[in-house]
Amino acid sequence: MNTGLEISILHNLEMSKLLDTINSPSDLKKLSLDELRELAVQIREELVNRVTLNGGHLASSLGVVELTIALHRVFESPKDKIIWDVGHQSYAHKLLTGRREQFATLRQHGGLSGFTCRDESPHDPFGAGHASTSISAGLGMAVARDLAKEDYSVISVIGDGAISGGMSFEAINNAGHLHTKFIVILNDNGMAISPSTGALSKFLNNVRFDPRFEFAKRNAKQTITNMPFGKAVWAFTKSIKRKFEKSMLPGSLWEELGFIYLGPVDGHNIRELEAALKRAKDFESKPVLIHMITKKGKGYDDAEADAVKYHGISPKSGGLKSSHGLSYSQVFGQTLHKIMSQNPQVVAITAAMTDGCGLGEIAAAFPDRVFDVGICEQHAVTFAAGMATQGYIPVVVIYSTFLQRGFDQIIHDVCLQKLPVVFAIDRGGIVGDDGKTHQGIFDLSFMSLIPDMVVSAPSDENDLQHLLYTAVNSGKPFALRYPRGFGEGVEIESSLHNIPIGQNEILVNGSDVAILATGKSVAFAREALEILTESGIKPTLVNNRYISPLDSELVLKIAQSHKYLVTVEENVISGGLGSRINTLLAEAGLVNKIKIANIGIPDKFVEHGNQSLLRAKYGLDGKGIAQRVLSLVGNPNEMKHPQIICP
Repeated sequence: MNTGLEISILHNLEMSKLLDTINSPSDLKKLSLDELRELAVQIREELVNRVTLNGGHLASSLGVVELTIALHRVFESPKDKIIWDVGHQSYAHKLLTGRREQFATLRQHGGLSGFTCRDESPHDPFGAGHASTSISAGLGMAVARDLAKEDYSVISVIGDGAISGGMSFEAINNAGHLHTKFIVILNDNGMAISPSTGALSKFLNNVRFDPRFEFAKRNAKQTITNMPFGKAVWAFTKSIKRKFEKSMLPGSLWEELGFIYLGPVDGHNIRELEAALKRAKDFESKPVLIHMITKKGKGYDDAEADAVKYHGISPKSGGLKSSHGLSYSQVFGQTLHKIMSQNPQVVAITAAMTDGCGLGEIAAAFPDRVFDVGICEQHAVTFAAGMATQGYIPVVVIYSTFLQRGFDQIIHDVCLQKLPVVFAIDRGGIVGDDGKTHQGIFDLSFMSLIPDMVVSAPSDENDLQHLLYTAVNSGKPFALRYPRGFGEGVEIESSLHNIPIGQNEILVNGSDVAILATGKSVAFAREALEILTESGIKPTLVNNRYISPLDSELVLKIAQSHKYLVTVEENVISGGLGSRINTLLAEAGLVNKIKIANIGIPDKFVEHGNQSLLRAKYGLDGKGIAQRVLSLVGNPNEMKHPQIICP
């Protein structure tokens, strides 16, 4: 006979196997409520253990564990479409949809993506790494379903930050107009709801979740309207109800927009979540919004205490710091702080990336001159343009991958009007483990094609501070692009000075081959020089810090004095530094007099993997650059490289 202790041990051993038994969402439907709660604990343990090793988005994933379980119990994925906005909170979803055994490869080269990915699983109906996309995508799927006369549910999950994006509001407006069957789940982990209003709303919506409520309402309407003066009485009672709801319920706005509002729901109560989801599933002729309240970082004390810090974390192994110990973002922040202290007309604008972009201390020092506009990159650009018309010098600080969203505004609202807006483009080049959606490999191309835009990339942190100072004082639209990670460890000069626009510098004088590198690639070109020198080659190395305007005089001079010219950039070759130099040489009639090679990203999206691995793969590290140069020059000791990138 088992003792109470033995029974407890056996129970715990049985529970410890729960996550290992979940091979598809259908396995969830067999579990009891207690087992589901234990499964949520096990999922959180797996998330914490894996993400602290591999890096990734931890706090957001911890906050939606119960929601993920409830979604997969109520709906039938992949027939029903579950769309995660941004996709960085989909880790539990991956664990429950047949990817548990591959979860150790999360964000590793060749492994699972850190975001949803259509190529990875049929349970990922839409891939995303940028915010505010899920409602638009989900509505498109719902309308496609209706046109095809098919029958399945479409559910878009969006956070309270992502829903602030303009694209979300455009989709909400359209959804309310179309009146199609569609569910939006608002994951609210930051909005303040007063206890009294929240408690009353929750009480009333507990009634709404019950199908008997709609049945009773229909019967009441039929009974009252059949009475003498019944229609007038029903209209009066309905108007009183609406006025009451508008004054007391947070859902009145959504209902005015054409949605049925359910909530707020406890986002960590599986039973309550399932009730809300089942109720939403029943509505046929209107979109439904479920407003759920969650705790970001739920179940992990460190993440609950500092959700910002644990939003995205680096792997435990980390990376080697430079001898200087400062990242490019930190140097940028320190320099901007100095500039803003000296010039009261300089302001900073960011799109929900205050800390990530190195603006935390500046925001504390100048709270009236640092503006976080939320996940609204288009607005950030035009907002800056408006300030620039009134004599201010806005510095718009946005990650490269997110600045793509403001391309029209950069052209139409800034450059057409020649307004002095500075674009500080953080995370330019190869970013690494976040993968295809986050690699900053297009900015040199799309920024340098715009007339009147100065485009620059510093070779090191000292170059960065002087280029930022130059940008602020230029009176022009000015893009300053710098990489993710630590600097090169160079000495940072104490005083700032202007660098003449369009003037690049020769770092090493040679005679055989000229290497024109920009940004982070300058450091790797220096490494290549050591290998080339040992091979008897005398290279010239140019810090090509200005991509637009080109230093045409220097390029033409080099082309007339060298047999070979190589460009190096962490950017797609098409439209980047190499393309611009090729065009210049062709127009000068020199293209047949010098052999040219462009090293950069080929015409493809770059997968996830650590920065060193990806640079080696695309021939952008020191060894890869040296091998490419040797193959061009035809050195007898040439080492063949698998990735030969031609213009």
